[in-house]
Amino acid sequence: MNVPVSLTVNGKTVEAIVDPRMLLVQFIREQLRLTGTHVGCDTAQCGSCTVHLNGRAVKSCSMLVLQAQGGEVTTIEGLAQGEELHPMQAAFRECHGLQCGFCTPGMVMSAVQLLKDKPDATEQEIREGLDGNICRCTGYHNIVKSVQLCQSGKVTVTA
Repeated sequence: MNVPVSLTVNGKTVEAIVDPRMLLVQFIREQLRLTGTHVGCDTAQCGSCTVHLNGRAVKSCSMLVLQAQGGEVTTIEGLAQGEELHPMQAAFRECHGLQCGFCTPGMVMSAVQLLKDKPDATEQEIREGLDGNICRCTGYHNIVKSVQLCQSGKVTVTA
């Protein structure tokens, strides 16, 4: 039996009738067609599905869409302000903090949360803070540099 769900995604109210077993990541990708949120492992290990729910980073493959009922979800598509990139997105671009790009949306969303929680994070704390996100292409060096650039406030945010 399908049930109604209502939440705000990237600033827009969304209402739908869903299977109560539908994962938040499925809803985002399949119902809303916001494909920046990726499914990498289906076990909440890789972090490529990370979004913000009510201002906190969550792995959307490990929660039901009904658990987000009434909440505010921000995906990678909602992070930028119009044509202006979020500072973390711009830092990833400037520091080449991505390679294939598959992990990047989740990595960016996690990094935003990391600096929100710990604005003065050391390099070691950044590495530990991104521990729940797996990148199979890089050695994390440029990802850490990206977070540090964003942290410094010296990033150019235009698209």
